Amino acid sequence: MQTFPSFLKQHLQTNQLPAELGSVLESTVAACVEISGKVRQGALAGVLGEAGSGNVQGEDQKKLDVIANNILIEQLKANPAVAGLASEEEDTFVACNENGGYLVLFDPLDGSSNIDVNISVGTIFSILAKPTGTLETQSFLQKGSEQVGSGYVLYGPQTQLVFTLKHGVFVFTLNNQNEFILTKENPSVPEQTKEYAINASNQRHWFAPVQQYIKLLMAGDTGARGKNYNMRWVASMVAEIHRILMRGGVFLYPADKRDPSKPGKLRLMYEANPLSLIIEQAGGKSSNAQQNMLDIQPEGLHQRVAVIIGSKEEVEYVNQLH
Repeated sequence: MQTFPSFLKQHLQTNQLPAELGSVLESTVAACVEISGKVRQGALAGVLGEAGSGNVQGEDQKKLDVIANNILIEQLKANPAVAGLASEEEDTFVACNENGGYLVLFDPLDGSSNIDVNISVGTIFSILAKPTGTLETQSFLQKGSEQVGSGYVLYGPQTQLVFTLKHGVFVFTLNNQNEFILTKENPSVPEQTKEYAINASNQRHWFAPVQQYIKLLMAGDTGARGKNYNMRWVASMVAEIHRILMRGGVFLYPADKRDPSKPGKLRLMYEANPLSLIIEQAGGKSSNAQQNMLDIQPEGLHQRVAVIIGSKEEVEYVNQLH
């Protein structure tokens, strides 16, 4: 049974990765262990309910959104290798250590609408190398393919850490001593699937290609796809992606007709890019229905994007329909 610190040390050496990169990952994971404790206690720790504030996107914040965000900022600012960070809950980036070589972007608590009803939520993070020069917003606006690492921690029946430093994907489970233990190496997303996840209540707003795609899936084995599909919906992207990583499937949060200024609901930098890197490292695929997710050039820290991610065959099929 290999602990996260011992595995990470070996992984960095084997793949000739910088120790500073490992320290950034360790700081992020340490923050997530602390967040896990808050999530686990819930009402006993007085952390449930509304915070009475909103984030930069105008969304109401839960108490745990704010707590998780503050824990991550505090941990990362204390690491001299971190030059700056950006959070879904912050208006702009936070400068940390002038001589740091890395940037960290994160969604401190994905799926926060589920917090008060004890359904899985998670922390998603992305690590970038800091470009030379003065730290500015532009420093963070790198394509997803330029990430040096990404991952998430899922706070579910077990707390699990999943990460990649672009040399495979690794899954760890938190034990009673608050140690992450390696429980799975290099999971593989099956190329084909019979499972999909989409918020069907938005059906009337979808554009024609997505309408057509879901209609084909719902036709089952009597339709053109020739097989019966099951639908899943957790309303927590990190939980949806974890299920796909473990057994395949496809997750869609498409653009729709409601607001032309928003080409999707999910955030490119905090959700789509880090999770797409994990899925692609595991043999899956991701896109915004027009191009590979990791090839999109970001234009802003809080940029929204349509998301189709999961088993390769389904993502390619949706792309073709568009």
